[in-house]
Amino acid sequence: MSMVVSKKAEVVQGLISSGVIDLGYDLWGVEYIAQGKNSVLRIYIDSENGITVDDCARVSHQVSGILDVEDIIAGEYSLEVSSPGLERPLFTLAQFIEFEGYEVSLRLSTAISGRKAFSGKIAGVVDDEILLEAEGQTHKLPYSYIAKANLSMDLDKRS
Repeated sequence: MSMVVSKKAEVVQGLISSGVIDLGYDLWGVEYIAQGKNSVLRIYIDSENGITVDDCARVSHQVSGILDVEDIIAGEYSLEVSSPGLERPLFTLAQFIEFEGYEVSLRLSTAISGRKAFSGKIAGVVDDEILLEAEGQTHKLPYSYIAKANLSMDLDKRS
């Protein structure tokens, strides 16, 4: 994973991936937001049949068991398990490829041409760069610079 993702999220993803897959779900991505006693571990799951509250509860139970045994997150944190939803975050190059042609909002960790925020249509992926059509031009954004990426709300309206 070369997108800017916390090391804890990367470790958690490695630990829980097979457990989530064994339950019949796709592990869409993992976020860890460290905020002292208000830290959050957010796990996104998906499936062809959609995700229900019961699905989230099953995965939460499975993940809690794994994390209790591995004890990799010190201190208090909240575990959230959910569907990635319509404005799904994108975590991997494969996800950018899958949603080529869709609108996305990106925040970069390193500015390009003095900017860190971009919105536009995913025009493709070449090597480790996201091609983003915005403001009448195509921007080449290094995947490793992307701190956060989310699809726009209306997935049915591909540009």
